Amino acid sequence: MFDILVYLFENYYTPQACPDADVLAHKLAAVGFEHDDIDEALGWLYGLAQTTEQCIALAQTPQSNSRRIFTEQEYQALGTEAIGFISFLESSGALPAVLREILIERAQATHESPIPLEKIKIIALMVLWSQEAEIDHLVLEELLTDDHSRPSH
Repeated sequence: MFDILVYLFENYYTPQACPDADVLAHKLAAVGFEHDDIDEALGWLYGLAQTTEQCIALAQTPQSNSRRIFTEQEYQALGTEAIGFISFLESSGALPAVLREILIERAQATHESPIPLEKIKIIALMVLWSQEAEIDHLVLEELLTDDHSRPSH
């Protein structure tokens, strides 16, 4: 599924540039993605659209200096590394509160816990991409960095 999400980001400048789900499924299959992965990715993207729609009201409320407190269940599901990265994105100004909540919901929708850092980065990238959010160059570089390729100290 994550390979498909990265493929969409790399090949479609905006979400509106993506074809309808049926056409997209055929295109993804033609490129070589497995049908189960395609179904999972399309389902995840549909969930992203639904969650975004539900969070529109939250986006219209004035933003304050509120602080997000993670529950024990969220710590279990996401893991400290993912939560730390979400906090980094938020403190850098790249992730407004409403997108943070969408990111958390979509991360939990993967049913993988804890979420590896490289996958939370892809989820964050897709949330920002789906909203056509302006992404600072350095933040984008961090989102696209494969942590396995970094030299260890």
